[in-house]
Amino acid sequence: MVKLTINGKTTEVPAGSSILDAAKTLDIHIPTLCHLEMEKKFNEQAAACRVCVVEVENRRNLAPACATPVMEGMVVTTDTPRTIEARKTVINLMLSDHPLDCLTCGQAGACKLQDLCHAYDITETEFPGTRNDFPKDETNEFYLRDLNKCVACRRCVMVCNNFQSTQAIGFGDRGFTTHPVAPFDKGMDASTCVSCGNCVSVCPTGALQPKSKDKFRHWEVSKTKTTCSYCGVGCEMNLLTKDNKVVGVEPVNGPANEGLLCVKGKFGYNFINHPDRLTTPLIKKNGEFVSATWDEAYDLIAGKLKETKEKYGADALAGFASARVTNEENYLFQKMVRACFGTNNIDHCARLCHASTVAGLATTLGSGAMTNSIAEVLDSDLIFVTGSNTTETHPVIGTKIRQAVAKGAKLIVGEPRRIDLVEQADVFMQITPGTNVALYNGMMNVIISEGLQNEEFIQARTENYDELVKVIDAYTPEKVAEICGINAEDLKKAARMYAQAKNASIFYSMGVTQHSTGVSGVMGTSNLALLCGQIGKEASGVNPLRGQNNVQGACDMGCLPGDLTGYQKIANPEAVAKFEQAWGVKLSTNPGHTVTEVIPMAGKGEIKFLYIMGENPMLSDPDQAHVKAGLENLDFLVVQDIFLTETAELADVVLPAASFAEKDGTFTNTERRVQRVRKAINPPGKAKADWVILQEMMAKLGYEKTYAGAKEIMEEIAGVTPSYGGMSYARLDVQGLQWPCPTADHPGTKFLHKDKCARGPGLFKPWEFKPSAELPDAEYPLILTTGRILYHYHTKTMTGKVEGLNNLFPGSFVEINPEAARKLNIVDGDKVKVSTRRGAVAATAKVTDKVKETVIFMPFHFADGPANALTNPALDPIAKIPEFKSCAAKVEKVSWDWSEEQDKIR
Repeated sequence: MVKLTINGKTTEVPAGSSILDAAKTLDIHIPTLCHLEMEKKFNEQAAACRVCVVEVENRRNLAPACATPVMEGMVVTTDTPRTIEARKTVINLMLSDHPLDCLTCGQAGACKLQDLCHAYDITETEFPGTRNDFPKDETNEFYLRDLNKCVACRRCVMVCNNFQSTQAIGFGDRGFTTHPVAPFDKGMDASTCVSCGNCVSVCPTGALQPKSKDKFRHWEVSKTKTTCSYCGVGCEMNLLTKDNKVVGVEPVNGPANEGLLCVKGKFGYNFINHPDRLTTPLIKKNGEFVSATWDEAYDLIAGKLKETKEKYGADALAGFASARVTNEENYLFQKMVRACFGTNNIDHCARLCHASTVAGLATTLGSGAMTNSIAEVLDSDLIFVTGSNTTETHPVIGTKIRQAVAKGAKLIVGEPRRIDLVEQADVFMQITPGTNVALYNGMMNVIISEGLQNEEFIQARTENYDELVKVIDAYTPEKVAEICGINAEDLKKAARMYAQAKNASIFYSMGVTQHSTGVSGVMGTSNLALLCGQIGKEASGVNPLRGQNNVQGACDMGCLPGDLTGYQKIANPEAVAKFEQAWGVKLSTNPGHTVTEVIPMAGKGEIKFLYIMGENPMLSDPDQAHVKAGLENLDFLVVQDIFLTETAELADVVLPAASFAEKDGTFTNTERRVQRVRKAINPPGKAKADWVILQEMMAKLGYEKTYAGAKEIMEEIAGVTPSYGGMSYARLDVQGLQWPCPTADHPGTKFLHKDKCARGPGLFKPWEFKPSAELPDAEYPLILTTGRILYHYHTKTMTGKVEGLNNLFPGSFVEINPEAARKLNIVDGDKVKVSTRRGAVAATAKVTDKVKETVIFMPFHFADGPANALTNPALDPIAKIPEFKSCAAKVEKVSWDWSEEQDKIR
């Protein structure tokens, strides 16, 4: 600790702190402009503006408080005639090259230069003269650049290069014309910009402003802190609202995102107030939807449900919960299905993404969740990314991986596509889709054969090691290289790097889980980590990245056919008895059915009644024709959503729900962190929060339980869920907590399995490699793999309502290797037909070396070329997850009328 005096007050701060840090401990305000608090992570500051200058005793020159480290005995004075005059000079110089259009500038009221002028009574510059006249750049879809308002503070460059790690901008020219530039001083559309908007968020003036059709002054808006509703990172943000409308978003320095957002979080909010939102209950009569009252809709649903139950039994009923709604709403939904429907036929889209993780890691480690925290990646020595296009699907985690690499971490990428992280990778293994198990077995073969395994950890904390050695022995680097289509030397190098790292982190996602061998793939990552002792410590572990904002929470809340909340098993009589007492009803112990079982059962007439909340299986599930046939064969379908989705169009009753901006609750992110969601505006029309709808629906079904709000539901959750037992809104309002958090004084759990795995000893569970269920042949010579892209989300229900995102990626496309395209006489931009054994879709060819010659890739977001009309419904036998990531396909360039053929394919 270092002791110093500021303005006559003494304080102690850690060595390495700046004068500015020390002043904050004394509540002494020092004005800043270029300072970014997040830069402290990199031990650097731009110190570009000199607005924060202070006097230090026995120093001749003024010192920038943001960049001057404290010293023992230092005496500082912040507001002297000399410092004030210096600051005024700096501000005047900035103002000399700054337009005075504050009356019309969109940043008025939030402009730091304006605030400084007000603080130092500056109304016009003392240095009139020549001004820069840069052309405005409006080439980005989401923000405009007016460099005439730039004060060269370097904030945008720092956040882009050091934090977002995109390197899209730098500084050009010298002297008077110094300004931020994209490469060759062209527009932002010619740069590597990913439109994250973090530069816009940190800009202190109006040089960078969002393109918004909603005009507002900053003093007119209210700010509501909440959690992003897109991917599983769990970024915290402020919603800016005016007149019951969300007009903007700004990042919050939350534990998961630390002040960063991606393009969807920053700019993808227009779906909230979109005119297509559902505003009233709809009942289908004679094939057409008509508006109805809530009571009419509830009574019809309750009547049909009771009729079905009496005629066919409770197990003819089913419900799909949602990874998009809150924990409180998912809890009530599974409670409704179990306590009112009388069945365990409750599941949700985790079945389609991370069911393999829940089954695999729960078996080997005792918990099917991310073992470590997001921020820990910065302290990893080695990062292994496999089955995850992290910078696009979990963008903020992708930026942290890049930050770690910049800090010195080694990076291994094992992926079928040349993803963006490959640019920073030390080793890239471009595996054939469906060969993950062989890859991990091969790495372990090298580690064991070269004696690089952690024997001490294996002996003390694991079991079944001999079985692992026996299975792995056959997977030599040469054999695995042939299976995976990679170089054996790359495999050896990757294995050695992983085994020799002090702290090694594995990050994976659906590229591992969405296979008919998904569970064995997940267990392969666990085997690898256990083999090298990379479990139970910081900056290491096995880290599955959950796809949607609350898919972790939906699992935690018991929206699974075999699990109650907190993974308490239906097969456990004690657990069932506990919930029967808590809920006051008798519960079924019949095994429930999964999403991937319910749809075929509906097609066979075994499931008669289905209630879907916030899911769109018509686009998200495999083999679309099969899904449609199943849904259409139901006696009764209820859909509760914010838009009339492709699934809702098939419903008998549609219930209008509130979006995340219109209700209170919590989400649980991928690192097990439970965070608050707060109501910022009222829902449109007659729409209601999902928890309100469920409470009222349960009352119609005879279960009378009234909650005053989401807070009371969380109290009930904590009472029946040990891992959430110490959570309350009072604690969560301060900061999110990571489960397990069993008691009110427990701080939450940063990383799992510290002294021992949750199951006891970590279990080695080796698997032989098994090829994908469907392989290429003469008729279908290519392998189709699918996934998400940065600019859209899941089935495009929300991002499809955002103009800028649609402009960038308006429709379906297929990535095809240049050599494969040449053989098929296809050029970039051609309209093609992609076919599998399940059907055909239209798409635009995107010729790229991101994929091998034998592989094609399609995103699954688009209804106008739905990839999931093609994917294989073959299931992993344990997790019942479909094989989205590998099936046989072909691409054809055909000459036909595009619009007619598209309609025909549909």
